[in-house]
Amino acid sequence: MKARQKTIVKRIVDACMTVLLLLLMAYQVTGETLHEWFGIGMTVLLILHHVLNRRWYAALFKGTYNALRVVTVFVNTLLLAAIALTALCGMAMSAHAVPFLYGMLPVSFARQFHLAMSHWSFLLMGLHLGLHLPVMTAGFHWSGKRKKAALAVFGAIACVGFWFFIRNGIPAYLFFRTPFAFFDFNKSAALVFAEKLTILLAFAFLGTVCTVCAERKGKQHR
Repeated sequence: MKARQKTIVKRIVDACMTVLLLLLMAYQVTGETLHEWFGIGMTVLLILHHVLNRRWYAALFKGTYNALRVVTVFVNTLLLAAIALTALCGMAMSAHAVPFLYGMLPVSFARQFHLAMSHWSFLLMGLHLGLHLPVMTAGFHWSGKRKKAALAVFGAIACVGFWFFIRNGIPAYLFFRTPFAFFDFNKSAALVFAEKLTILLAFAFLGTVCTVCAERKGKQHR
């Protein structure tokens, strides 16, 4: 596969994973059956994503490590572990997609870990996207004013996302403070997806800020 074609395939896979992630986090909209099949789809795409990016693993023990590379490897490692645990615990509770795996872990344990790890996966995916966003948008030749305006809009959306993050009680899920998820089934699908998207963008903004700060610090030491 040519480099350009491979890059296009990577972008398509990444976009599909992002969409599936939002769908997976919107359980009250999709329902149990679709949630499970979306989870299977995410697992398949995750495997494909790592196959397409296998050179990244080959380069782990090569070259020097600056602050940005350390953060990127740390976030990527945590993200892989969180998604793997989410998938494992999800399959242990499956009643539709892979029911033959139901009970391979104690269901009460699987439920609580699935809840926590799915939210860690969601937030770490946002950080992961943000860490790579400056590179992905490097080809955009924006003027200083347009770049500042874009960052201001991005920052404003991030503020809303962090507000939803607190308001929806996500910290309690992350740190095992509650064993069950609470869903508002009266909330419209559009609002559910808007909330999830703004939370994802909030952590993407945080990842972007980390990248920009690390790059500026690196330039100062040259």
